[in-house]
Amino acid sequence: MKYMIMMYGSQREYDMLVGRDTGTPAWSPEDLAALHEFMTKWNEELVASGEFVEARGLDAPAHTRRVQLRDGAPVVTDGPYPETQEVLAGYTIVDCADFDRATEIAARLADTPHPEGAVLDHDWYVDIRPIAGPPEADADL
Repeated sequence: MKYMIMMYGSQREYDMLVGRDTGTPAWSPEDLAALHEFMTKWNEELVASGEFVEARGLDAPAHTRRVQLRDGAPVVTDGPYPETQEVLAGYTIVDCADFDRATEIAARLADTPHPEGAVLDHDWYVDIRPIAGPPEADADL
């Protein structure tokens, strides 16, 4: 079964990653190297186990557009959205035995490195959701 592990962040956290002053420690080149090393190892272990399907990071919320209906007409709003602190920052798709295994995989992300003293805009979490298959496959959920 395939599962999507979704990671979240905020515009301020994206700014910290690129060294912009946010009032909390920015990510140094060493901090970024540690993050990339951690994620590379995590992905390589999933590839080696045969559970890796795909992973992508998403660009900063400032590069987002939202299309929504207002009075029956589509309205486009450029991001970031001040009313939204956290947004989807990236995802990994795994193909593994069951929901418990997908949860074990995702829980390893709790050790993701970050700069000492860094303050996140939200409590750390990831979401794990089964990827829906054909309707007959969903009967087991």
